[in-house]
Amino acid sequence: MTPTELLPAPPPHAAARRALLAGSAGNLVEWYEFGVYGCFATVIAANFFTPHPATPGGGAEALVATYASFALAFFFRPVGALLFGRIGDRFGRRPALVLVIGLMTLATTLIGLLPTRADIGAAAPWLLTFLRVLQGLSAGGEFGGAVSLMVEHAPPGRRGLYGAWQSFTVALGLLAGAGTAAALATVLPAEALYAWGWRIPFLLALPLGTVALWLRTTLEEPPGAPPDNPPGRPGAADPAEAVDTADATDATGPTGPTGLGEQARAVVLGIGRIMGWSAAGYAFLVVLPSHLQSALGASFRDALLATTLVNLGFAASILPAGLLSDRVGRRPVMLGGALGIAVLAHPLLHLLQSPGASPQTRATAVLTAGVLVGLLAGPGPAMLAEMFPRRVRCTGLGLSYALANAVFSGCAGLFITALTARTADTAVPAHYAAGACALSAVALLTLRGNDHREPLR
Repeated sequence: MTPTELLPAPPPHAAARRALLAGSAGNLVEWYEFGVYGCFATVIAANFFTPHPATPGGGAEALVATYASFALAFFFRPVGALLFGRIGDRFGRRPALVLVIGLMTLATTLIGLLPTRADIGAAAPWLLTFLRVLQGLSAGGEFGGAVSLMVEHAPPGRRGLYGAWQSFTVALGLLAGAGTAAALATVLPAEALYAWGWRIPFLLALPLGTVALWLRTTLEEPPGAPPDNPPGRPGAADPAEAVDTADATDATGPTGPTGLGEQARAVVLGIGRIMGWSAAGYAFLVVLPSHLQSALGASFRDALLATTLVNLGFAASILPAGLLSDRVGRRPVMLGGALGIAVLAHPLLHLLQSPGASPQTRATAVLTAGVLVGLLAGPGPAMLAEMFPRRVRCTGLGLSYALANAVFSGCAGLFITALTARTADTAVPAHYAAGACALSAVALLTLRGNDHREPLR
């Protein structure tokens, strides 16, 4: 039997489409919730992190505490990536993905039912933080399982496009969160929004999560995935095959790895390659509403409008970026996004802050910022999946993503808000995004031009 005959047959298109839908649905629910949390950060601060009854415009200290809770959830993502990643690698992608969407839906719904500090006192912020931790565990397992499922089901030459759907549904979730928040801010007076209206978008996660859960219980495992292809059977990957050692500066490629040290190096390199995506994505897509309000004096409605526009630009560029990376490679597309943000972050933020800028100019600025982040997010999932062999793919790529997000995304709101308050420098978001993307561009240079054409290991 030839080596080609030992490879699993490409999946039927119907199974690939189902996998794409099931994998994407959970991402949409997860990032819808995170988008809502970012948009309602000032409202949550007033309800849970101030000792007095909720009033519009909570103070800076309460907002910092809100983002501290936000950051804590991110630091539980690596734990979730290890826990659910091992389940996905050992028992199959479906069990892991069913568990994570169930946990995310439960935690998000409970946030919508949670008593505020005015109701139960100091226990309220602790309960909120506990539910955020559960969400962090779930989100940590979501990425590795969903991306592995999508990329392993992808037809030849379409891994970038299939992986980009993960990022695209992230954008849809953020848009849905921002759109829901904007709609509530439009139809409800501020007092009602702070009193009870903020609960509505969290409770909407229950029907969304139920649909996603049903989709995942019916999906098929990728060909050759555990447990259908355990160690010792033809075509099975050796558990030791974690990363490539062909090149000391690159953890991807067709040859075998040497052990745990190489796995760790692959994770670190993966973090470097996506740190700009993590930092810029959260600076522009999630933190922007509260920054515009607290630092630039924008109204809640105007801040949400800007967030909706930046997420529209983000969503519009993701799938084309993933498709383009299937044709020209991951490196040129992602480098273009990283260098674009490093160069343009400060001019774009300056336009937002300029009192003489027209609404059309400001809209163009935020749309451009979103497009540049999309150039990183489109090819990013497939790039990470190509760094790890099948038997450690869920864990390896999930851990890289979770650690990058814990450091560069979860801390973004806390860092930007605290540093802006301390220094009165309203360009802190641009410093943060530009610096991370400049460092990320260096790591992206280690990508090889033909990685996207190599078969998955």
